[in-house]
Amino acid sequence: MTVPLAPPVRIGKAAVWALGILAVATGALESVVAPTLPLLQRELNMSPAEGALLSVVLLVTGALVTPVAGKFGDRYGGKRVLIRLMAVVCTGGLVSALAPNLPVLLLGQVLQGAMVGALPLSFVLVRTHLPAGESKVAIGMVSGLFVGGGMAGTLSAGPVAEELSRHWMFALPTIVVIGATLLVNRLMPSDPPSRSDDAGVDWPGLVLLSGTLLTLMLVLALAPAIGSQPLVLGALIVVLAAFVTGWTAVERRAASPMVDLRMLARPAMWQSSVLTFVICVGTSMAAYLVPQLFAVPADDYGFGADATEIGFFLLPGAVAASLAGPMSGIGARRFGSRAVVTTGIVLMAAALIALSAVHTEVWHLVVGKALIALANGLCVTAMVTSTATSVDRSDTGIATSLVLVTRVIGFAVGSQVGGAILTAGTPSGSEVAAESAFVTGFVIAGVVTALSLLVVRTMSKGVKE
Repeated sequence: MTVPLAPPVRIGKAAVWALGILAVATGALESVVAPTLPLLQRELNMSPAEGALLSVVLLVTGALVTPVAGKFGDRYGGKRVLIRLMAVVCTGGLVSALAPNLPVLLLGQVLQGAMVGALPLSFVLVRTHLPAGESKVAIGMVSGLFVGGGMAGTLSAGPVAEELSRHWMFALPTIVVIGATLLVNRLMPSDPPSRSDDAGVDWPGLVLLSGTLLTLMLVLALAPAIGSQPLVLGALIVVLAAFVTGWTAVERRAASPMVDLRMLARPAMWQSSVLTFVICVGTSMAAYLVPQLFAVPADDYGFGADATEIGFFLLPGAVAASLAGPMSGIGARRFGSRAVVTTGIVLMAAALIALSAVHTEVWHLVVGKALIALANGLCVTAMVTSTATSVDRSDTGIATSLVLVTRVIGFAVGSQVGGAILTAGTPSGSEVAAESAFVTGFVIAGVVTALSLLVVRTMSKGVKE
C-alpha cells in the first residue's frame, strides 16, 4: 500500500554537492582495478582466469545490489539505505586496500560492488527534495560526476600503484568516500518512505540473476577461445539460457520481484534500457580499443605510449565525461530527452566511424575519445533523467536501477567484444593485433550505435521546462 508523502524538506546546493562528491569518489573506486590488472596479476601471482574473475566481481555484485538498493530506497527512505550501503562500501575499500592476497581482495571487491546502488538512491533523494526542473539538473550533475570520477580513477590508478603501492590506489578514494558519506549524512535531511509493503526480499530472483550475470561474463570471456573449447562454451550457453528462463519465470510470479518485469515492459523503460545498453557497448569498445592503440609500438602503426602518457592522452575524455552530465540535464530540461539522446548518438557514431578511418596522429584519438565520452554522458544521463521523471516518485529507485544495471552489462559486453576482436585479429606468433582489427572494432561500434536511432524514433520527446 502507498504511504501518504509528507511535504519534503527542500535541500540546498551543499547537499547536492555532497552527493556529487560521493559520486566522484565511488566512480573512482569502481574503476581502479581495470587499468592496473596486469600489475595486480604480477604482485599477487594471479593466473589469467583469476584476473578475469577479479575484473568482473565488482560488476556482477554491483548489478545485483543496484535493483535491491533502489527498491529498499523507495520502501524505507533513500538516505537511510544510502548511508548503510556506503558503510559496506567503505568496509570493502579498506579490505581491498589492506588485502595481502587474492581471496581477501576478492572479498573487498564483493563489498565494494554495493557502491553501484548509490546512484539510484541519490536520485531518490534528489527527486524527493527538489522540484522537477531542478531535480533534472541535479540528477545530471550527479551522473556526470560519477562518470568523471570513473575516468579519474582510471587515469590515476596506474601512477598511484606504481609510485606508492597497489594498497594506496584503493585507500585514497576510500578515504574520500568516507568523508563524502559523513557530509551526506550531515547535510541531507531524512526522507520518509514512499511505499510500504509486507513482501520480503526476492531471494530466488536474486540468486537466479546472479547466476545469469556470472554465466554471461564467463561466456563473453571464453568466446575468443571457441575454437579450442567449443563444448565448454556450448554448455555455458545452455546454462545461461536456463538461468534466464528460470529468472524470468520467478520474477513474473514473485509477490515483490527484485526486477519488476511489468515495469520493464513500459515503453519508456524498455526504450531507456535498450538505448543505454547499446550506447554503453559502443562506448566501452572505444574505451578498450583507444588505449590499446596508444600502446601499440611506434615501429608498427601505433605510438608506443606508456601508462603515464596514455593517462595524459585520456584526460580530455575525463573532462568531457564530467561535463556531459550537467549539460545533459540542462538540455533535457530545455529541449526534451529525445533531442539530447539523438544528438549524443549522432555524435558518438560519427566519432567512432571517423576513428576507423583516421587514427594516424595522437590528436585524432584524443579528440575522438573525448567526443565519445561526451556523447556517452549526454545519452546515459538523459536516459536516467527521462526514466526517473517518467515514473511515479515511489518507483524512482526501482526504475533508475534497471537502467543502471543495463549500463553495467553494456560496459562489460562491449569490453569483452573489443577484446575478442583484437584477439581474433592478432597474427599467429605476434603480440600486436593487426591494424585492421582496430578498424573493424570502431566500425562495428559505430554501426551498432547508429542503429539505436531506430529506437530513439519511438521515444516521446520528453518534458520541456
